[in-house]
Formats: sequence, C-alpha cells, structure tokens
Amino acid sequence: MVKPHTDATRPPPVAGSQRPFDLQPEVSPRFSRLIGDRVVRFAEDVLGEDIDAKIARIRTHHNETGHDPFGFDPDTTRYVLAGAALLHRYYFRTEVHGIENVPGDGRLLVIANHSGQVPLDGVMIATALMMDADPPRFPRSMVEKWTAELPFVSVLFPRVGQVVGSPSNARRLLENEESLVVFPEGARGISKTFDKRYQMTPFGLGFMRLALETNTPIVPVAVVGAEEQYPSMGDIKPLAKLLGMPAFPIIPQLFVGMLAPLPTKYRLYFGEPLRFEGDPDDDDAVVEEKVWTVRTAIESMLQRGLEAREGVFF
Repeated sequence: MVKPHTDATRPPPVAGSQRPFDLQPEVSPRFSRLIGDRVVRFAEDVLGEDIDAKIARIRTHHNETGHDPFGFDPDTTRYVLAGAALLHRYYFRTEVHGIENVPGDGRLLVIANHSGQVPLDGVMIATALMMDADPPRFPRSMVEKWTAELPFVSVLFPRVGQVVGSPSNARRLLENEESLVVFPEGARGISKTFDKRYQMTPFGLGFMRLALETNTPIVPVAVVGAEEQYPSMGDIKPLAKLLGMPAFPIIPQLFVGMLAPLPTKYRLYFGEPLRFEGDPDDDDAVVEEKVWTVRTAIESMLQRGLEAREGVFF
C-alpha cells in the first residue's frame, strides 16, 4: 500500500500556479488544499498507487513567464486524477487493452469514438493514459467551444490541461510533443440517442490534416461501455438551442432523481499507431481515404469488443 505523502515529500507546485480548486473566492485556498490532499491520500490507499509519482512524470512546456500557456495546474490535476482513478478502477471497472501500443514519448494523436451525453469517455481514456501507460502520457483534449462559457467548467478544464478546440491550439500542442485526444465525431457523436448506439457518425477531416501537417502518429481507440451510461431516448432541440447546448437529452435517470451515470463496465481498446504521409492541403476526397483507415480500425475494435463482452455491467 502506498504511504501517504507528507508536506516534506510532496512535490512542490509549479511556481506561479494558481491554487488548486480556488474556483470560488469564498473558499479558503488552504482549506481547499487540505480537502484535496485527503482525497489524494484516500485514493492512493485504496488504489495502492502513487498519484503524485504519476503527476511528477508529466512533461510540460512553459512559456516565458514559467507557466503552462494553456493554464495547466499540477495541483488541481492531482486532485482530479485521484477522483478519476477511483471511477476508472472501481465504478466503471475499466478494462484496458493494448495500452502498450501508446508510444512513450513524442507527439501523438489519440483518436476515439465518442458517446455518452457527457464526456466521461474522454475522462476514462485520459485516466488510462496516466494510470496504465508506462511511462504515463499526459493527455490534452480538444473540448467544445461552448464549454468555455460554463460556470466552474470553464475554469476547471484549463487547469487540468484541456484546451478549447482550434487548429492553432492543436498544432501548438503537437509541436510541443504533447499527446492530444480528439473525438472526430464531435457533439454529434456524444449526443446520439440510444437506438443509434455504437453507430459512429461521420468523422471530421481536421485531425487528419493536422496529422499530415505535423507528421504525428495516430493511435485509434475504441470505447465500449459509454453508450449505455446515460441512455438518451430523445433530444429536446428547442431547449438545447435556448441553453446553447449541442443537445438536451431525455435520460431515464432524471425521472427517478438519479444524476450519476449508470455503472456500466468500460472497455478501452488501444490500436497500433498509424502513420500517414501526404499533403495536408489535398482535396477532401484524398484526405477522406486516410480518415476511413482510422475509422475502420476503430470500428473493427468496437465490433470485437462488443462481441467479447457478456453484459453491459460486467
């Protein structure tokens, strides 16, 4: 069992970083840190794994002021990783296959199918990259622009390394040899209704043009289990438009006062890296052929995963 860290042994925060979870001014930063540290210690005791050691192995790139240019804060990340690791190991009981296919260093695009109404599939992929890959890979995710307008989320996401999706942001991260998680289905994938589960929506072409421009390998990932966590029976489009959301799903849990996702069993399949050559400015038809290769790899792993599982919850 991993021993709890003391103040003397805990890695110091990055100079100039904001206090963890200082998202509401009325909450004392010292009190927030105390609660966060207890969460980390509890997770380490339960998991038998050293969260701080994972964080310490993260390679980041600082700007001229010594800060991560996208707002990443190691302290906040260690607290969030502790909670995510508990979900990963005990709530969703995630099976991780092929994690050895993830390169240990260098720029990387992780491309996956998307589903589940809320991006818990991204959280589980990110947690697997941190907790199961050796060495750990710190994932950056391209999040929807509308999340930057949400209270709390707009502050939390940058602190845990997530970046508003844009070609310039993605290019900059890859030029810094970071690993980047992208869901080419976007909001269309995550908002699918239950009758369309495991039917991938069309992929955008941007990730492939980016891979060609930056000479970045692609690791395809298939996620099994997310489709059933929040089964959507429909979409109230007028309400979604009013709230500025991609969809407002009709979820059975809401009718019984349950906000938590169903404890489905996640299965993640990491495929072998794919490398592509060509002109990033080629016609769409040429780029679509390369995108089809990635999509087919994900579909193949999805099918194998669905055939192998005996049930949604086990």
